[in-house]
Amino acid sequence: MSQRQKSLLAFVLLTAVLVVGAALALIAAMPAAAQGHAAVAGPVPDPQVLQWAFISAAAAAGLSTLAAGYAVAVVGSAAVGALAEKPELLGRVLILVGLAEGIAIYGLIVAILILNRA
Repeated sequence: MSQRQKSLLAFVLLTAVLVVGAALALIAAMPAAAQGHAAVAGPVPDPQVLQWAFISAAAAAGLSTLAAGYAVAVVGSAAVGALAEKPELLGRVLILVGLAEGIAIYGLIVAILILNRA
């Protein structure tokens, strides 16, 4: 692996650790914040299920966003090279970059579905 790939991998891992750490810190503070809303109507979900729902939703949104960023970086750099040689490929290149960005949108949709289910 080149030095650039190693630094990119270290950055991605550090970002993932920070996102998971922030999610766990928010989840740890959740029961104290939820005590003020004890009069809410409806069934009370199991705290452990709710905790795992938050973790999985954060992982789905965060990892899909990281994957989309990597995909856009790879596809975007190849697209710029292709456009430098053949400018008439602009429409096709935009579709490919849009498909790479769609990964983040799918992750956000999955995270919303997970939180609605919990």
